[in-house]
Amino acid sequence: MLQLNKVNQYYGQSHTLWDIDLDLKKGECLCVMGRNGVGKTTLLKTIMGLLPVKSGSIEFNGTDFTTLAAEERARAGIGYVPQGREIFPLLSVEENLETGLQARPDRSKKIPERIYELFPVLHEMRHRRGGDLSGGQQQQLAIGRALALDPTLLILDEPTEGIQPNIVDMIGRVIKTLNQQEGLTVLLVEQKLHFARATADRFAIIDRGSKVAEGDMGELDETLIKRYLTV
Repeated sequence: MLQLNKVNQYYGQSHTLWDIDLDLKKGECLCVMGRNGVGKTTLLKTIMGLLPVKSGSIEFNGTDFTTLAAEERARAGIGYVPQGREIFPLLSVEENLETGLQARPDRSKKIPERIYELFPVLHEMRHRRGGDLSGGQQQQLAIGRALALDPTLLILDEPTEGIQPNIVDMIGRVIKTLNQQEGLTVLLVEQKLHFARATADRFAIIDRGSKVAEGDMGELDETLIKRYLTV
């Protein structure tokens, strides 16, 4: 479904991604891991078209996306939940969800009921301003907004960051339901090891802008953890 071939990215003169190769098959859940500052968020932003590719290519469902604008990637079926959530604090929950509808290929203006089924609190608070929600509720809103466009690929950047444990568990169950039961392909960045192991099929480790390891989640051993993940 998603293929990166020798992708390089720069911030000014700083080389941030080095010859990144990445493959994500339809129906998989892949977790990108690594310490802070190694390029994980940069990788996701590059996939979404929010940062330019210096060289290499990005393909989605066999189509070259390398130079495509971010909104076109969304319309093609990629939902994105950024780090820090980035919901609109002055808009209501309902209005935040409606912003996700703009990228739907079927032009539907109706918020899917499935979002409220997955996140009942969003229905209860649909007329509240996004900025009035707790961090965990805002994360649910950010995921719901991404789901509103009916994506075939869902990209999440640190979905558990700064969230209370019971909401972390709930978000994990939602991701597994979407992935394993409903067939939604998932790419996430996550630093919580237990969450990654419970949620993802495969892992890829980034270190200093390069992919240094990948495999089935069961192959993530203590040697790799100590070398690339332990702070």
